[in-house]
Amino acid sequence: MPNAAIILAGGMSRRMGLPKADLPFGPETILRRILRILRPVVDQQIVVNAANSLPTALPGVVATQDRDIDLGPMEGIRVGLETAAKLGFEIAFVTSCDVPLLQPAFVIQLLELLDSHEVAVPVDEQFLHPISAVYRTKLHHRIECMLAEGQRRPKALIEQSDAKLIPVAELRSVDAELDSLRNCNRPEDYAAALSVAGFEMPDEIRQRLFPNH
Repeated sequence: MPNAAIILAGGMSRRMGLPKADLPFGPETILRRILRILRPVVDQQIVVNAANSLPTALPGVVATQDRDIDLGPMEGIRVGLETAAKLGFEIAFVTSCDVPLLQPAFVIQLLELLDSHEVAVPVDEQFLHPISAVYRTKLHHRIECMLAEGQRRPKALIEQSDAKLIPVAELRSVDAELDSLRNCNRPEDYAAALSVAGFEMPDEIRQRLFPNH
């Protein structure tokens, strides 16, 4: 079945201190790297930017925006799913813009595990990973209602949906270190991900992220 990928790029990057999507990762930015990784896996890529931002035009990528900056990732998921639905897609993989070690096989596995469910989401003991999951695009209607009721937690969406919970141990066959779930929230996370990939952090970026070192 044709599918889409939704990359949430509307976060404030408060802990990082710099826009995460634009951080260099080898010869490209983190966002461009994620798009390159996803290109052979999905039929359409959708980037959801912050409200009132000026999205960068990227070839073959649909760019859209949050409606409200204060609604968190649920708004990004809603916008992405609605956009994908309008483009004719019934399912979509949702991820963030700060997972440069994302593995294509991880995405393929989640897409296959969705089966007839509304959501396929990795779970680590009791911790859900709703920003690294596959959704039926029709769920944007449910999210709209939830946001109107003040429900902004993606976990609540999972709890109110027919969700297939996938233990992360079952995903290690396609992503041994679960790097696809490895977010770069802080400068230290970014430095560690660069090291895993064999890249150096540019001096200019290091000075801005680690001014006291």
